[in-house]
Amino acid sequence: MPYLIKWFLISSIIGICVGSVSAGFLVSLDWATSFRESHLWLIALLPISGLLIGLLYTYFGKDIEAGNNLLLDSIHNPKETIPFRMAAFVYLGTIATHFFGGSAGREGTALQMAAAIVDQFTKPLKLNVSERKILLIAGISAGFGSVFGTPLAGAIFGLEVFLIGRIRYNAIFPAFASAILADLVTNLWQVKHIHYHIGFIPQISLLLILYSIMAGIAFGLCAALFSKIIHATTTLFKTRIVYPPLRPFMGGIIVALAVLIIGTTRYIGLGIPTIVQAFDEQLPMYDFALKMAFTIITLSAGFKGGEVTPLFFIGATLGSALSLFIPLPTGLLAGMGFVAVFAGATNTPLACMLMAIEIFGVECSIYAAIACVVSYLLSGHNSIYNSQVIGEVKHSQFENHSGKTINEAKN
Repeated sequence: MPYLIKWFLISSIIGICVGSVSAGFLVSLDWATSFRESHLWLIALLPISGLLIGLLYTYFGKDIEAGNNLLLDSIHNPKETIPFRMAAFVYLGTIATHFFGGSAGREGTALQMAAAIVDQFTKPLKLNVSERKILLIAGISAGFGSVFGTPLAGAIFGLEVFLIGRIRYNAIFPAFASAILADLVTNLWQVKHIHYHIGFIPQISLLLILYSIMAGIAFGLCAALFSKIIHATTTLFKTRIVYPPLRPFMGGIIVALAVLIIGTTRYIGLGIPTIVQAFDEQLPMYDFALKMAFTIITLSAGFKGGEVTPLFFIGATLGSALSLFIPLPTGLLAGMGFVAVFAGATNTPLACMLMAIEIFGVECSIYAAIACVVSYLLSGHNSIYNSQVIGEVKHSQFENHSGKTINEAKN
């Protein structure tokens, strides 16, 4: 009882703080997106905003520029308290990225704001090292659950993301309590989440399981490709452009020119309208590839935001396009891709299965589970988070990777 009471009170604090911050962030993001779409000339200023973001992090945020990898490192090897300014910097950087037309998401921002806020309670609450790890896991769960409106998936994501193949069960109560309370608080602020609908879900059969496996293979390869290219492109920017603020400046020029050339804003920002469209009609194969390119250039150059909503876009549009070859309903394939590409790119299959149930309903659970598991296995030891530690290897031939970070395993 003392444990439950203690962590319920701490989770309540986390839920109120993180839920409120997520609500404010989502409202700001909607405003930035709407204003940009009404004033498209702002995209021409994307390089200038990139330069300012680069200057901010180069001169005032060197110790926090690792972003989500810093959070994972703090769980694995807790050191100094995460600076509170991480929350302010990533918020400003993300809003600027979306306001001027970068292609990014919101999960990275939500996680960093949540972790930076909750870590400030470590010293006042006199938490030891083990308790601080639980606190950070609970904060990540609350941030993810409240920003997407999926508290159960958020809780499992916080428990699953930092250690591939294992779950830290001593944090299960704080993670679930924090995620659920944060989502409730976000809803109390009357912030609405996007709803997606799968029109028709056929009864499961052996043949449809085979088709689902085929789709899962495509989603896993896509996830691995995204992870590999974004890390390679980040390295390319760093090696070719020595002065850090110039990286997002050059990236901004590339993205702004690309928008001008193709004549559409379809592939910048969150891309929610296109994700919704993917559930209703068969989209062309190039949609997912162009979104991948825009997102990789934006984030690898140094703009701020997350990868997850772009991964939703990439997965949903890829699934929609695959309905041309795989005889499953377009909406179902879009939903499977929505969660499965994310599962493969973050190595969080259980969280993604729960996300599918929370967003689309339990009827799609078997299809989503097959796609997520296959994607997770096919993506190999790749991830958008290089600081993930491999707790259990995916394949026996990689036993020497156990206990290493993704980055160490690649080297």
